[in-house]
Amino acid sequence: MLDFSEIKLGKIIAINDQPYKVVLAQHSKQARSGAVLRTKLKNLINGSVVEKTFSGSDKAEEANLETTKASFLYSDGDNYNFMDQESFEQFSFLKEDIGDQVQFLREGTIVDILKFNGKSVNIGLPTKMEFKVITAPPGIKGDTAGSATKLVTIETGAQIKCPLFVNEGDTIRINTETGDYVERVK
Repeated sequence: MLDFSEIKLGKIIAINDQPYKVVLAQHSKQARSGAVLRTKLKNLINGSVVEKTFSGSDKAEEANLETTKASFLYSDGDNYNFMDQESFEQFSFLKEDIGDQVQFLREGTIVDILKFNGKSVNIGLPTKMEFKVITAPPGIKGDTAGSATKLVTIETGAQIKCPLFVNEGDTIRINTETGDYVERVK
């Protein structure tokens, strides 16, 4: 069981026998009342988001998750097909089950498969991944009055905000959790 103070961003808890990931956790304390924790929880099975408030004495059950490795094979329409690295069993997820992580999947990517009660419920990408820049508009010298970024397209088709010095053909590192540019790789 997790105490009130242990419920943090990224933790996976079980509510009504379903796994939820904490996507927002906000502590607040008002004058005469006790501290409360306002959270947004994303259901890892159906993708729904719920808001839940915990008070100081509340506890949450940590979800019993098992993690295995799998490689991304291919997508056909809305189905994304994977192969377990140990058993070589193939299975698929729907596009809406994977969510925004779809934009960073390319063939051969090794991902973590999260299993809840023996059933595969979601994937976990590596936190940082490298991608080749396919298209990048030229950075114009002195064009820094606003934000000094431009939109580039990476090999998976996703568009990422990058600094002006990133050019077509460069390899860049991206944080897959936030979708933000991290650095250019030499």
